[in-house]
Amino acid sequence: MSKLTHLDDSGAARMVDVSEKPDTRREAVAEATVCLSAEAFEAVLSGNAKKGDVLATARIAGIMAAKKTAELIPLCHPIALTKARVEFEPLPDRRAIRILATACTTGPTGVEMEAMTAASIAALTIYDMVKAVDRAARIESVTLREKSGGKSGVYRATEREDKAPIATRLAQARAKPTTLMGEVSAPKPAALSERREAFRAFMIGRGLRASMWAKDAGIAQSLILSFLTGKSPNIPADAAAKLASVAKANVEDMFR
Repeated sequence: MSKLTHLDDSGAARMVDVSEKPDTRREAVAEATVCLSAEAFEAVLSGNAKKGDVLATARIAGIMAAKKTAELIPLCHPIALTKARVEFEPLPDRRAIRILATACTTGPTGVEMEAMTAASIAALTIYDMVKAVDRAARIESVTLREKSGGKSGVYRATEREDKAPIATRLAQARAKPTTLMGEVSAPKPAALSERREAFRAFMIGRGLRASMWAKDAGIAQSLILSFLTGKSPNIPADAAAKLASVAKANVEDMFR
């Protein structure tokens, strides 16, 4: 059995001495999942939760937590992060939000704890934001998905059905719709979550609320919510055009 590096020969806790280790580029990706009620899931994706924009708040909380990891976990080294990123993937079939947190640095020690802390705090923030409507919301599977750099090299979790590296999945191009017979052609099923995430990110970036945006565009709010929650694979072309007009954007910009 490998010796626990945070214990000295007498069994006392210690901070590991990394002064002799070379600086290398290190990256870690951690994941957490928050399972929600139908009402809470819809509120998260639409941006209409009572406390405000859930995902935008959770993203900032996760990034802030990554930077404060050494203050929260006693034996962690203070690390100068070069990147801290928190992303979200809606899982309509489960009414859940998957959180993917990435941390990077160039230094003598890894950033696994920074990534996991970011994922954990982002998940807790989502719970805090929705607990008024869903106190039974559940946080699941806070895990390290990938790490690279250092003496141990690359680690990648293998128990998940989707064996593709998370970094690869996040970098995959989003489907771009084409117009056929006045309608937006349906993307392949694998691209649907990417389109929804792009649309949600567009709403957050422009500060758009589903209720007001739909009202200003003269369409039913349900067209937006059905798409965001996976009940509908697309927003009808005429409704998408009206939404784009209100947002002063091209239709394609809302989905990529």
